[in-house]
Amino acid sequence: MERERERKREYASARERERVCARERERERAREREREREREYARVRERERVCARERERESARESMRAREREYARKRERVCAQEREREARTRERAHARVRERESMRARERERERGTHARERECMRREREREARTRERESACARERERGTHTRERVRARKREREREYARERESMRARERVCAGEREREREYASAREREYAPRERVRTRARERMHACARARNRVSARARDREQQSACARESARARERERERERAREREKRTERVDARARERERERERARERKRESASAREKEIERARERERERARAQERVRTRARERKIERTRAREREKNREWMRARERERERTRAREKERESARESECARERERESMCARERVCAGERERVCERAREREYAR
Repeated sequence: MERERERKREYASARERERVCARERERERAREREREREREYARVRERERVCARERERESARESMRAREREYARKRERVCAQEREREARTRERAHARVRERESMRARERERERGTHARERECMRREREREARTRERESACARERERGTHTRERVRARKREREREYARERESMRARERVCAGEREREREYASAREREYAPRERVRTRARERMHACARARNRVSARARDREQQSACARESARARERERERERAREREKRTERVDARARERERERERARERKRESASAREKEIERARERERERARAQERVRTRARERKIERTRAREREKNREWMRARERERERTRAREKERESARESECARERERESMCARERVCAGERERVCERAREREYAR
């Protein structure tokens, strides 16, 4: 019976230990599941944080691309304006070149017209000289024949005088025209001296020779030579005055041309300064935009650093909470262990006290058995003694 009870106690204690171990294993599995859930939750949070960071980076990149596109559009507008200004400048330059070409063409036309007029004047001069020679030869033939009277001679003389006067007037007019044309031609020649100097000198020499021949032919007759000598001084002084006036006008035109050229150069310099200022302002705007972009990038980096520090602080707080939870859980588990150890100690002490009581009972039973045996022996001896008597 005692062994049976001992076996039952052992079996009960074994079952109790098994239950305790099963509960401990269950708690360990529960803690493992809790840790797994915490790890899964941490992984999910980490993925969410990574996705949030990616979204933030993507939004920052998108905003940067938007700013880049806006800057590209501004730069394209500035370049288009610059191209338009360059096109207008080129168009004005082409217009100036076309104007200079048209001026040269007009000058060439004037030269051709001047040469044609000179040739026409020389042709008329030759015709007039031929008519004069023809009249003089006719008068000589008539004088030789002695057929005209004094009145007819006087009439013809007066007619000739009137003809000579008309011719002198027309000659003076033609001389003035030719002198003006020659002066203008000399002015054009001086303006075109660099480009057309050799040909112009040849033409001038040819014209001078032609004029010299014409003047030589004009002095064929003595009367014509006398009239030419008398009017030469007047014509020369008139030509001198005309040349002086033409030179003055040429100087005035030269001054006006210089002033116009100076104003044109000044306008060109002003336009160049304006273009330089525009380029400087464009470069300044470019630098300002670059500085703004740099400030924006610095601001974005600062915001990223602030967000990073906030995330780090949040992560640190989360980790601190997790550590606190872990410490709390460890403390709870330690308290549970302490309670378990206390319960184990209590059970052990209960078992110890039970065993002590069992031992006490066993010792008492043993003593009872000893006493019973002793009493049995005493009784046996008493009976034996009784039987002996």
